[in-house]
Amino acid sequence: MSITRLQKEVLTNLPFYEERVDLACAFRWTARLNMHEAVANHFSLAVNDDGSQFLMNPNQVHFSRIKASDLLLIDANDPDTLAGPNAPDPTAWGLHGAIHRNVRHARCVMHVHSIHATVLASLADSTLPPIDQNSAIFFNRHVVDAHYGGLAFEEEGERCSQLLVDPKVKVMVMGNHGVLVIGDSVADTFNRMFYFERAAETYIKALWTGRPLRVLSDEIAEKAAREQEDYPGQAERHLSELKAILDEQEPAYRN
Repeated sequence: MSITRLQKEVLTNLPFYEERVDLACAFRWTARLNMHEAVANHFSLAVNDDGSQFLMNPNQVHFSRIKASDLLLIDANDPDTLAGPNAPDPTAWGLHGAIHRNVRHARCVMHVHSIHATVLASLADSTLPPIDQNSAIFFNRHVVDAHYGGLAFEEEGERCSQLLVDPKVKVMVMGNHGVLVIGDSVADTFNRMFYFERAAETYIKALWTGRPLRVLSDEIAEKAAREQEDYPGQAERHLSELKAILDEQEPAYRN
């Protein structure tokens, strides 16, 4: 019997086990991509119908070490969440709790301070223009929060959550802060976060040249964005391949 199969059989008593595995994979691969920041940043995944209960990473644990069993199961409507011995990071609670309470279509939420998205968030105009196929994916599908108010404690989290009420908006460029991505699943959200960082990198490096940008027309950018949304199974296959690599190289993420 393989190690991975044994781990699956032993740990299936964990609630929401497959969801935990997906999320643990996303954490570890984000670290491999150097899109994490020390022991900060947070991912969450709703596990009930209204999104009020969600899995999230434990406080101050490095993304590269997170396992399926480490993930906290949190109730967004429980005012005593931060009083317990296994409380989440207060800023994670403030931001993710507010989004899961207020934005039902945000089933998964990923927040990072990845390098290029954060450079974009530091510009006076933090809008990502459609200059290539990847950036066109986000045409009319991202919003810029230009009113940074400090660390994302509860009041700041509530304010930010209101910027995501339009179901078409899947990415929030958090001015002076970083980026937050939402989606229907871990696969959907991780894939979007990955491509936003790649698109931001292309844009920032294009600006470095000092030469004029080749910006797509609104019509073509919207067409490309819709085509990407309708592209079958790409996000799921992306995550499946990442799990296959981790199953070979560091299967402990499933524990």
